[in-house]
Amino acid sequence: MGRAIADYHKNQKAERLSVFSPMFEEDEIPLSTLFRDYENMPKIERKALDMAKGRTLDVGAGSGCHSLVLQQRGVDVTAIDISPLSVETMRKRGVKNVVEQDFFCLNGQYDTILMLMNGIGIVGKLHRLPMFFRQLDKILTPEGQLLCDSSDISYVFEDDDGVIDIPDELTYYGEQSFQMQYKETIGEPFDWLYIDADTLIQEAAKYRYAVDVVAEGEHFDFLARITKISRYHS
Repeated sequence: MGRAIADYHKNQKAERLSVFSPMFEEDEIPLSTLFRDYENMPKIERKALDMAKGRTLDVGAGSGCHSLVLQQRGVDVTAIDISPLSVETMRKRGVKNVVEQDFFCLNGQYDTILMLMNGIGIVGKLHRLPMFFRQLDKILTPEGQLLCDSSDISYVFEDDDGVIDIPDELTYYGEQSFQMQYKETIGEPFDWLYIDADTLIQEAAKYRYAVDVVAEGEHFDFLARITKISRYHS
């Protein structure tokens, strides 16, 4: 993805960024969506940006489109990504605070953490949620908020009669695996988590976090605000 982002920034076009999965047909990520401005973002992304306040962390920032919006508004935002080419591109685009960094190894304190475009998917699998919430304990301020969007993909398993038939081999239907290819560059397979709102609420409560669904999209997606229960109740 980093190579595709760098090419698109340089040439205003790029070749196909293909996505493969054992569960789905081959798909493509339109590179232009990673460079969209505020007016062309989905409503749940705009909602999240409007809610961001204080020292803000943009996780998996990609091309930096969300960070640039916040930066223009005067928000103190830091963008992180694990891709060196994405980090380089963000700097070229004018993002001031950019770090090549894995979220799970990050230090510091943040009032708002953004995980947009299903950024919470980096958790990978449900059994990694304890590690995720431990990291939140570490870097989210006591009155801070995590703003993340995700999707309930149970609809993928719905038959013609409207019955949802989950394959027996799936522990949780939102646990998926993907692999990307851009030109001759083929990335390593990676786990990705699509977590539905009810499961997110139930799991977060185990670690003393409250979840509020603050917006819903048009394709089974939603925006969640996650806060520490010790301070906040819905």
